Amino acid sequence: MNYKIKINDAEYEIHIQNVEDTKAYVTVNDEEFEVDIEGLATDPTQMNIQTPSKSISKPLPTNNQKVKPVKTNISYDVKPPLPGVIMDICVKEGDQIKKGQVLYVLEAMKMENHIESDYDGIVEKIYYTKGTSVLENDVILNIT
Repeated sequence: MNYKIKINDAEYEIHIQNVEDTKAYVTVNDEEFEVDIEGLATDPTQMNIQTPSKSISKPLPTNNQKVKPVKTNISYDVKPPLPGVIMDICVKEGDQIKKGQVLYVLEAMKMENHIESDYDGIVEKIYYTKGTSVLENDVILNIT
């Protein structure tokens, strides 16, 4: 589930990835958090997230503040930053990868873009092959 919230004139994009008991695993502006929510419903569609700053175990980052992500057992979909053609896949399913490692090469607007991982993990699934045209919202591969 995705939400856009505004706190003290700062806008945040929140994606709820997983909910377990009284914890939710969320991404806030591309940073991961483990959130404790009192009175949490087991169905995330029933959650009331009107005042998340009161229930988040770590404060939301401000525009000038960087917060280190919390390591969780969540999978990540890797999508291209813009439409293009996959020129090379640099990993294979089952590979252990590190943050910053090149995952694939995308040709877009006559330029080669080396798409790097934002996370450490294992390549769970690769959905496209070399030579395939992809759009911005296509999931190229999944990391766990």
